[in-house]
Amino acid sequence: MKQASRQWFAKLSYHFKTCGFSQSAYDHSLFTKIFKTNITILLVYVDDIILAGNHLPNIEQIMQSLDDTFKVKNLGNLKYFLGLEIARSREGIHVSQRKYALDILSDSGLLASKTCATPITKDIKNMFEDGTPLKDITPYQRLIGRLLYLTNTRPDIGYAVQFLSQFIQAPTEEHLTAANCVLRYIKTAPGQGLFFPSNSNLQIKGFCDSDWATCPNSRRSTTGFCVFLGSSLISWK
Repeated sequence: MKQASRQWFAKLSYHFKTCGFSQSAYDHSLFTKIFKTNITILLVYVDDIILAGNHLPNIEQIMQSLDDTFKVKNLGNLKYFLGLEIARSREGIHVSQRKYALDILSDSGLLASKTCATPITKDIKNMFEDGTPLKDITPYQRLIGRLLYLTNTRPDIGYAVQFLSQFIQAPTEEHLTAANCVLRYIKTAPGQGLFFPSNSNLQIKGFCDSDWATCPNSRRSTTGFCVFLGSSLISWK
């Protein structure tokens, strides 16, 4: 039934709450349990669950509770989740989307192409001018959608992707060429991602910048920001 997934999540959420977890108001699939200095975190995607924390007995307790109620399977340390690849070491945690990026390059036929030094050309104002419309816009739309998901670990392509997404309803040959430039830039380091060091202070630092009315159509500015917790990038747009 179409209500099955909703009922499943409702039952799962109820179980977490009976175990002392609090549901996030900003992301309903995120549950946290804090007791003194101990914290346990649950992230749910359908029937896949990421369990993390800083107190092993608490983690083992919730795993046993889940197994008693739902008969879950423990897959060990997190290595791959929804296209995200997680590598752990004593220095910290590295999160990337290497396979996902290579799949995009392969599907686009650019796996053997030359690399590009930057994700977007300097002269972007010409892309607002009339160009040759694409006969089939579906591949362009699909490519931009996949690149948007790649920005989860690649903030360096965030500006280029958001710019190209503005033309998703009526892309031209120039926009497709620019999108291929992003792919050729990704090819230089497909395994690049985010690194979260194990030893870092808890100081929050934020940086922001904006251009000045660069859009020739709307005369609006583009603003960007990034927030660091110590030396770990935790938010950007």
